[in-house]
Amino acid sequence: MVHVDLQLAEGVEPPFDDAWFNRVAQAAVAAAKPDAPAAPVATDAEIVLLLADDATLHDLNRRFRGQDKPTDVLSFEGDAAPAAPGTTPAPAGHHLGDIAISVERARRQAEDYGHSVERELAYLLTHGALHLLGYDHENDDDQRLMRDAEERALIQIGLTREPGAAGEASSG
Repeated sequence: MVHVDLQLAEGVEPPFDDAWFNRVAQAAVAAAKPDAPAAPVATDAEIVLLLADDATLHDLNRRFRGQDKPTDVLSFEGDAAPAAPGTTPAPAGHHLGDIAISVERARRQAEDYGHSVERELAYLLTHGALHLLGYDHENDDDQRLMRDAEERALIQIGLTREPGAAGEASSG
């Protein structure tokens, strides 16, 4: 079982409760199992999830990825430095990794793509969790595997593509 340790950057309010984020993370892990590039998830694993704003994600992206631009989601593999000051990962061996999501950007992207904030945040959390499980989107085959796992997770929690959606959520 995967537990989400929800942490909030200053001034950010969670749009959903802890149980919702845990349900999404469980669906992401379950969707990954058929073809996960990484080893299966140990029991009682934890993901630290930081909900932040655009400025925080921009800063993290610049500091950790060398990309001086905003982004929607970042993933940091387990046993790495916390995603941001103030995050507290679980003991070594139980920490899948850290994910940081810009709630501000997620809201805009949901509007741009013509779907709910719920779907966008679930997509971003799923995308980040799959990165922690070894997925990437560096080539067409890997991107297809990742997109298939993302869709399986979203379908499992009842967040199928909504009619009239203009496009798919972003890339992480």
